[in-house]
Amino acid sequence: MQSENRLFDDFARLFGSALGTLQGTKADIEEAFRQRLERVLLRMDLVSREEFEAVRAMAEAARAENERLAARVAALEGTASAESGPTARAGAADSAAGSASEDSPD
Repeated sequence: MQSENRLFDDFARLFGSALGTLQGTKADIEEAFRQRLERVLLRMDLVSREEFEAVRAMAEAARAENERLAARVAALEGTASAESGPTARAGAADSAAGSASEDSPD
């Protein structure tokens, strides 16, 4: 009986050391994989999250500025057309029609 216990103790020690070796090997494999992945990502020339967020903020600011300027242009065009009145627009249409009739052969 004592020899069986000794055999089980030997197996337990063997499996314990094998498990420790496998855990060490697992850590080595993970580290090698991590290093290889980092090299691949560096070669891909990806942007960092901080750079992406900075460019995104600039794009949002540019879009807001564009919308503000578009509203300002629309307001200025409305003011300019209101100041010129309907007679100025009609005169411009008449002169455009007159120049078109002069260009066309009779």
